[in-house]
Amino acid sequence: MISTKRETIRIGVDLGGTKIEVIALTSTGEEVFRHRMVAPRGSYHATIRAIQDLVQLADRITGSHGTVGVGIPGAMSNRNGLIKNANSTWIIGYPLLRDLRNALGRPVKISNDANCFAVSEAVDGAGEGCEVVFGVILGTGVGAGITFSGRPLEGANSIAGEWGHNPLPWSTEDERPGDKCYCGRSGCIETFLSGPALERAHSRVSGENLSSVNVAKRAADGDRAAQRSMATYEERLAKSLAHVINILDPDVIILGGGISNISRLYENVPSIWGQYVFSDRIDTPLLSPVHGDSSGVRGAAWLWPSATIDGET
Repeated sequence: MISTKRETIRIGVDLGGTKIEVIALTSTGEEVFRHRMVAPRGSYHATIRAIQDLVQLADRITGSHGTVGVGIPGAMSNRNGLIKNANSTWIIGYPLLRDLRNALGRPVKISNDANCFAVSEAVDGAGEGCEVVFGVILGTGVGAGITFSGRPLEGANSIAGEWGHNPLPWSTEDERPGDKCYCGRSGCIETFLSGPALERAHSRVSGENLSSVNVAKRAADGDRAAQRSMATYEERLAKSLAHVINILDPDVIILGGGISNISRLYENVPSIWGQYVFSDRIDTPLLSPVHGDSSGVRGAAWLWPSATIDGET
């Protein structure tokens, strides 16, 4: 028996609502190719063709028939293999994994984009060397990915990490019932901790319409209304993450998404969550991502733990 095992390039694709990005990594994580294009919104079949074109371009540029991982803004149903819970609604109800495998002529792995963020940071980012990583997305929405030993936890229902659609823990009277969430319920964590939620909350108390980043900047400049808004946000984030620590007890929590750029969170939130965590001490650090906006597409590439094509003759 002669082994024909050879190392190949890892290709990652980040399927977003407005853009599709592709990256190619060596076995050591070195980026050798990156390209992005406008997403063909509203067309499933055009999305398949766009991903096919990007992967074939990566193959040509790198001279390799790379392994392919795809991060998606949703999940694949374990029941029927169809996509569900996707912000890019035009892929819902389609067998994306099957169709990508057929279009690309090779095995493909897909995972939620928050899972890809967590994988990237667990493999060679802020969570490198940690067994359990909770990778948080705080942006237009709120989500998370969980990894064990660098591999994503999908869950029996493909919804592991969907903390954004649980109710805000230890809510106060003025926080109930909370704003209506797109999922159909009220008072979800997402309605308190997303970027738009911070902006709405600040507008209610100040009458100003500011971006979440500018609310933080105003707070740093001494604006009292902005300081109150940020303090309220940090309290809610601390309670919500304490709930995660009580259930999962991760080795590290890493923030991603636009809100992760607010530096004060990394000191203030851990100083609060101790009163909600059921332990005499909390050793879980709250960290910023090493790869930032690149974590999603890098994590898609790392969905393949071993970038090899195996064959024996």
